[in-house]
Amino acid sequence: MIEGQFAAIAAVRAARSAIGAAVGAMEERLKERGRLIYAGAGTSGRLAVQDGAELMPTFSWPAERLVLLIAGGAEALISAIEGAEDEVEHAVALLHRHQVDEADVLIAVAASGTTPFTLGCLRGAKRKGTLTVGIANNANTPLLIEADHPIFLDTGPEPIAGSTRMKAGTAQRTTLNLLSSLLMIRLGRVYDGLMIDVRATNAKLAKRSERMLAHLTGRDSAEVKDALARSNGNVKLAMLLLKGCTLEDARRALDRAQGHLRAALALIS
Repeated sequence: MIEGQFAAIAAVRAARSAIGAAVGAMEERLKERGRLIYAGAGTSGRLAVQDGAELMPTFSWPAERLVLLIAGGAEALISAIEGAEDEVEHAVALLHRHQVDEADVLIAVAASGTTPFTLGCLRGAKRKGTLTVGIANNANTPLLIEADHPIFLDTGPEPIAGSTRMKAGTAQRTTLNLLSSLLMIRLGRVYDGLMIDVRATNAKLAKRSERMLAHLTGRDSAEVKDALARSNGNVKLAMLLLKGCTLEDARRALDRAQGHLRAALALIS
C-alpha cells in the first residue's frame, strides 16, 4: 500500500506539463475577476471541496469567488448519498443556480472520468464558455477528452480493487493542491514563500502575520503590531505602511499592482 502511494506521486509528476498549462490558463481567466469552481462526486468530490475550502483562510481567496459543487450536496461530505453521482439534472440545476459563465474556471474531478454528475458539470460549464480542467485516472475518458485542460493521472489498479480513495485519491489530492497553490502564487497571494494573504482568524494566525511582517521588514514587534492594527490585519498593506506609505497610498499601489506585493513595492520606490 505504501509503494502505491509513491506510485501515485509519480503519476502526478508525469502530468506536470499538463498541470502547468492548466495553471497558466487559470491565471489568465482569474487575474481580474471570475470564480474558481470545483465539481465532483464521492471521494473525488470530497477532495475537491476540501481543496477549495482551504483557499479562503490560507490565501484570503474571496468566498464570493469560490463555488463548491458536490453530488448530493453538503450531506455528501460526511455520508455516502446513494445515486447522487448519477444525477445529471442536479448538475445542470447547480450551474444555473450559480450562474456559471465565461469568466469562471471549473475543475472537474472523477477517477473513472465518466461520472455523470461531474461530466454534467463540465459539459454545462463548457456551454457557458467556462474554462474547464478535467482530472481523471483513466485514459481517453469523456472527462479528459472534453476538458479544455485534461490532466491524466496514470495510477493503475488499486491494491483494493475499486477503492479510489487510495492511489487515485492521493494523486488527485496532490494535483488539486498543486493547481490551487501555483494559481495563488501566480496571482500574487504568496511572497517569498510566505502566505502573505493569510486571514488572521485566530491567535495563531495573528502571530504568524506578525512574524512574517517582522521577517520581511526587520521592524520591531511594536511597529509591526501598529502597522497591522492600522491595516486591519492586512499584511500587504501593513508592509507598505512600514515602507512609509499612507494607508490610502498603500491601497492605491496594491490596486494598481493587482494585488501583487512585489509590484506594489516597485511602484512606491
